[in-house]
Amino acid sequence: MQSIVVPQVKSPSGNATVRRWLVEPGQPVAVDQVICELETEDTFVHLTASTPGCVAAVAAQAGMTLNVGSALGTFDEGASHQGAEPSSRQGDAALATSSAFRVPSSELPSGVTPILMPQVGNTMEEGTIIEWHAKPGDAIAVGQEICEIETDKATMMIEATDAGRLAKIVADSGDVIPVKEPIAFIADDDALLEGWLGGSIATATPSAPTPSPQSPAPAAELPASAVPILMPQVGNTMEEGTIIEWHAKPGDAITVGQEICEIETDKATMMIEATDAGRLSKIVADSGDVVAVKQAIAYLCDDDAAMEVFLASSHQANEASSHQGGSAVATSAIAHPTSAMAPAATTATGRIKASPAARKLAGERGLDLATIPTGSGPGGRILSSDLDQASPSHTQSAIRNPQSSAPAPAGATRTPMTKMRRAIGLNLQASKQTVPHFYLRREIDAAPMFAFYKANKPDTGCTINDVIVLAVGKAMAEFPAVRSQVDDRDIIEFAHANIGIAVGVEDGLVVPVVTDVDTMTLAELVPHTKRVVENARKGKLENIGKGNFTVSNLGMFKVDDFGAIINPPESGILAISGVREVPVVNDGEITIGKRMNLTLSCDHRIVDGLTAAEFMARVKELLEEPQTM
Repeated sequence: MQSIVVPQVKSPSGNATVRRWLVEPGQPVAVDQVICELETEDTFVHLTASTPGCVAAVAAQAGMTLNVGSALGTFDEGASHQGAEPSSRQGDAALATSSAFRVPSSELPSGVTPILMPQVGNTMEEGTIIEWHAKPGDAIAVGQEICEIETDKATMMIEATDAGRLAKIVADSGDVIPVKEPIAFIADDDALLEGWLGGSIATATPSAPTPSPQSPAPAAELPASAVPILMPQVGNTMEEGTIIEWHAKPGDAITVGQEICEIETDKATMMIEATDAGRLSKIVADSGDVVAVKQAIAYLCDDDAAMEVFLASSHQANEASSHQGGSAVATSAIAHPTSAMAPAATTATGRIKASPAARKLAGERGLDLATIPTGSGPGGRILSSDLDQASPSHTQSAIRNPQSSAPAPAGATRTPMTKMRRAIGLNLQASKQTVPHFYLRREIDAAPMFAFYKANKPDTGCTINDVIVLAVGKAMAEFPAVRSQVDDRDIIEFAHANIGIAVGVEDGLVVPVVTDVDTMTLAELVPHTKRVVENARKGKLENIGKGNFTVSNLGMFKVDDFGAIINPPESGILAISGVREVPVVNDGEITIGKRMNLTLSCDHRIVDGLTAAEFMARVKELLEEPQTM
């Protein structure tokens, strides 16, 4: 049994994040098969098996960030692998299309054109072949309907983008094919195509294992009763946190929700609550330690001796790995050379040859594939590894790398962004780029709200913002979509209204959260909002990550109207303008009235237009009749 560890990677931080496992524990693995994909700040790293066997156990799940030499899992070299074909795509050259076919890694012959599963819409990931309307041997014209597919939204006819003779269909009715992967081939020479398809697979033989340097001592497995406590990622842009103080000590019994330590991020300090119950066995990050997100800061365990053995073994493995370049016994990092001069390869129709993984990565990094040199894949096809040295084609890099060596213009000064400004910029940029915003605006009669505020202020000490937050909370109780969050492909619906309150602080903006607003009276709400706002201004945030909606009020600055950016993963944000006196027509007579504008920003993945309109109508009704709250 051998350890799979994080190899020496090209990374400024020296860390790597597990992007995905390509094999399941117990599944046979062949020589040179990719078993795990890691991601660093600069590149993707594929770990491949240097000997046959199987992955015995996975210790680091997708999303976890680890240091070089940290244990990813264990590999059993003695497991049988005969007859096993890699079940997942290996890098970018081998694409799984149907149970009987995979695209060979040899160069595509001249005169052969693949027909790919199209991506119909940004969210489509795969399609199911319903029926073919052409057969092998048919002459295909551009625009001809050749097959019918089903996506997650509808069925549709697929038109040919290339003309020629349909030589081979490799995805039959019922087959589910990832987007941009071959479903058929156009070619004039059947023998050439069949030889390429069959010959490449038939002659593919495992390469000899690459001799590896002496391996580090395998790390002990995590004790069965042990549960790591990880540095949480509070917000999309948080990269690390500093331990300020522990509020629990080894030997203490920990309960779910208990405040166990205080950390400092790039925006504020906050209390961390336990997500698992158990006995606190070992604290591995002391006060002052800076720890990357999703890395262990402590362990729950009943067996201290087993825990000490595990930690000591892990430390030895890390030390040995750092001295030996981080090479794992059962894995090796793949590097793909990239041409620096030749232009990007294209198909006959002008489409750039690139793998699905490369296209996806280019989109995430803001890269123009047309500017990438000829790729290292078959026929100059661009692979994801070819993007490692590419430069972003737009200004995203300006935010990610705020420091510049360019001199400031005459009379100006250049100052690097603070961590808070950088975090705000990255988070809001990601929100505008990835969250489908839409907006609704309503004007309300603010006179009843203003009168309600003045009448209750002597007894409760409330502010106008308190009254608005209460009205929003009561309205949210009636609209489950508004009290929800987006979590990847899932929607999390909360039982109560947890409202973030945007608070301006020195050099930035923070959003502490008041929970269960819909269950409170005005008198109960006021001390909660006062506390979270005052603590936020002192740099301590409460209930971060629990919010499902935010209120942003610029009324005190006499702002007439503005729109706010959603704070992911929340459903929306309400922008509050100032109360102003304006001429109002009542029963044909002009009088002076108090008016206020509200602008609602919604995440269209959760909230539809009708729901948003009804929610705004309810907020308006409550603010114009506040005595009903």
